[in-house]
Amino acid sequence: MSLRDYLSVGRKRWRLVTVCVLMVLGAAAVATFTSTPIYQAEAQLFISASNQGNDLAGAAQGGLFTQQRVKSYADIVATPPVTQPVIDKLKLNMTSEQLAEQITAINPLDTVLLQVRVRDPDAHRASQIANAIATQFTVILADLETPVGAKSPLIKATVVKSATTPVAPVTPRIGLNLILGLLAGLAIGIAVAVMREILDTTLKTTADVKFYGGAPLLASVPEDGAAGDEPLAQDSSQQVKGGQAKGMGRAEAYRQVRTNLQFLNVDRPAQTVVVTSSIADEGKTTTACNLALALAEGGAEVVLVEGDLRRPRVATYMGLEGAAGLTNVLLGQASVDDVLQPWSVLSLSVLASGPLPPNPSELLGSANMADLLKQLTDRADIVIIDAPPILPVTDAAVVAVRCDGAIMVVRHGHTRRDHLLAAADAIEQVGARLLGTVFNRVPQTQDAYAYTYQTLDKPARKHGGARGGRPSPSSEDIATRAASRAATGQAGTTKRSRRR
Repeated sequence: MSLRDYLSVGRKRWRLVTVCVLMVLGAAAVATFTSTPIYQAEAQLFISASNQGNDLAGAAQGGLFTQQRVKSYADIVATPPVTQPVIDKLKLNMTSEQLAEQITAINPLDTVLLQVRVRDPDAHRASQIANAIATQFTVILADLETPVGAKSPLIKATVVKSATTPVAPVTPRIGLNLILGLLAGLAIGIAVAVMREILDTTLKTTADVKFYGGAPLLASVPEDGAAGDEPLAQDSSQQVKGGQAKGMGRAEAYRQVRTNLQFLNVDRPAQTVVVTSSIADEGKTTTACNLALALAEGGAEVVLVEGDLRRPRVATYMGLEGAAGLTNVLLGQASVDDVLQPWSVLSLSVLASGPLPPNPSELLGSANMADLLKQLTDRADIVIIDAPPILPVTDAAVVAVRCDGAIMVVRHGHTRRDHLLAAADAIEQVGARLLGTVFNRVPQTQDAYAYTYQTLDKPARKHGGARGGRPSPSSEDIATRAASRAATGQAGTTKRSRRR
């Protein structure tokens, strides 16, 4: 991955990176402020030969001899012969080994100096121990370097700098620890983000949707937080705020789907279209409802069929009665005119699901379904069918075979590549046509849809009924109407004039 790729991942998953940074930075801060402060005191010794001669050659030879010897003295400083007398003198409550862990002896390169450093939680005690160690070492060195029978040592150590009480602790270093925590958190956050990006197979780009779907991208529908409460983007009950109506970005996307459908096959436009998805919760029902509204706004005579006989939602979204509908027609219990419900002042009619059957696939693949589609295409310019997801059940594939094509809804960050690929293959295997895909709930900046819209006042939608126009028939009205038709021998009504 290039630097640009890492920056792109960081921008895309900035929340994850921020959480990692805050967690690591918080851990570093807790560790820093809860740790015991440690102070360091330092004493310095000068190592010299007792008799270096009176000439320069003798002095040089003595200095070289001292440099060679002083390297081994650093290892002697923390030994028991030095530490134990210090413990006894200062009455320290520790062993020689414990005190040795607090002592560090350093011989700077090409010098005869020996620096004795002592770390302790008590600043005053650290200086006391350092001075005591330096003094005791001069005694031990004199004993070690005095030959048998000689009166003076060959090499001696002199304390040239006594340790003073340190003012500030050497650890913890608050600023450094926080900076390191920030950098470590950033590195961990980017690493986790890159790992998730590599392992994440959900679809997030239009290029991937086109590639794995193998069909044209009809539109990208932007994410809208109000869509959960108001699934119909064109609903006039939306309030205008700041000159822009809520849902207008989505409404324009569905109008784009409408426009692109018209250009897919100019000579033979699709009259029956199935709207499905690969898995659940991708927005297929919302897409079907809003596409039907967009087509009706464009002047087409539209019939919206609630073909999801497992989890129907169309009637709920449209505010209509769903107790009677498609299943009643397929079972011969009612005619199309008995259960078809008008919606608003638009040229849109809705055929709800009706009672949920135990065998949805058999009903949707029956000859009665083919006859029903023929009836609906005779009375409308286009029929939109909301079908179940295609991977869990075969309902959508069964219906798509009898229609002019299918639209696949793909949800951003939810649908996986293999899901879309398998769904497209499932449609192709039954001989149906995938007209295109709709990329749903795509995160967008508000500026991308900030164009000002002017809305017309329309009748507000009534709960449980059609918006404006005639009221929705209840299940009792439908049953009474069907019984009356059967008794009088009437069948059907005058066919609506199609809008061309």
